[in-house]
Amino acid sequence: MTDTAQPATVHASDADPFPVKGMDAVVFAVGNAKQAAHYYSTAFGMRLVAYSGPETGDREAASYVLVSGGARFVFTSVVKASTERGRFLDQHVAAHGDGVVDLAIEVPDARAAYAYAVAHGAKGLAEPYELEDEHGTVVLAEIATYGETKHTLVDRSGYDGAYLPGFVERAPIVEPGPRRFQAIDHCVGNVELGRMDEWVAFYNNVMGFTNMKEFVGDDIATEYSALMSKVVADGTLKVKFPLNEPAIAKKKSQIDEYLEFYGGPGVQHIALATNDIVATVRAMRAAGVEFLDTPDSYYDTLGEWVGETRVPLDELRELKILADRDEDGYLLQIFTKPVQDKPTVFFEMIERHGSMGFGKGNFKALFEAIEREQERRGNL
Repeated sequence: MTDTAQPATVHASDADPFPVKGMDAVVFAVGNAKQAAHYYSTAFGMRLVAYSGPETGDREAASYVLVSGGARFVFTSVVKASTERGRFLDQHVAAHGDGVVDLAIEVPDARAAYAYAVAHGAKGLAEPYELEDEHGTVVLAEIATYGETKHTLVDRSGYDGAYLPGFVERAPIVEPGPRRFQAIDHCVGNVELGRMDEWVAFYNNVMGFTNMKEFVGDDIATEYSALMSKVVADGTLKVKFPLNEPAIAKKKSQIDEYLEFYGGPGVQHIALATNDIVATVRAMRAAGVEFLDTPDSYYDTLGEWVGETRVPLDELRELKILADRDEDGYLLQIFTKPVQDKPTVFFEMIERHGSMGFGKGNFKALFEAIEREQERRGNL
């Protein structure tokens, strides 16, 4: 594997052509938002905080807003597909299954961000507009990215409500226990063969993002499948978007499988930052979340190259947690199996100790674990 990108430069927001505050929300279109909200409350330990639906005046969709620390997920399903928005939700779920429709980004000035993005080649979906209620005003704008995914640019500096105007506060579905993760670390997109560089250039030009990492070559491949990956990030590294495309190999890669079953490009997985991956994995497993398996042989030599970590090697082996080290420190990570029947969206739990990498030392072990699942599904 080659890691050819220069380290991303952290620069001040006032010098940034497209300053961001961080990820605002990951918005999912799902077949049943009520049931999805229950699953992520119980299995992921998230807290329901806001709701919009027929009872609040939205006659076409129901949306549930869940949080864990600074991470925010919104689950939306159609109630009545009588407008363009309702038809989009209905058709999106029919075509793709449950999936991410919006990677919303919080910005200090949505009007300026939208103007910059469109001037540098973005396709505008919604010009800046305001939503207002007793909690203040939110300014929103929308631009398109890969597939049917969009970025909503959110300026909530003048708003102190639970989520957005039109939503009402809601009590948790179940009372959460200790928090299992505190932030969205990165969101990974899968695009078609030959289009990764196109989308990297999109983020470079439209948002002023820098190339943080690049993974190509034989070491990002197994005996059967391969992919290529590049990571773009804003100047402060608060928003990180790895982009994957398939590479030619003997058999179907995980990216090929995703593109086939999702029906095109989209968000493959969301990485969630945790301060205690052991407690997180134990709690999520107890709640029924399935994680990818890792052979014991992976751990036989792990200590020789990763060194000492906060979690003892025996506990890493027991829980099937992966570890990786680079020049800045180390990280611990583990990946769920797909969280719906289609082999599409899954999650990563990640605990960082200095390293800002993505576990490149684990790529082969991870891909082989995914291939074992592909083979069980008959898709390798």
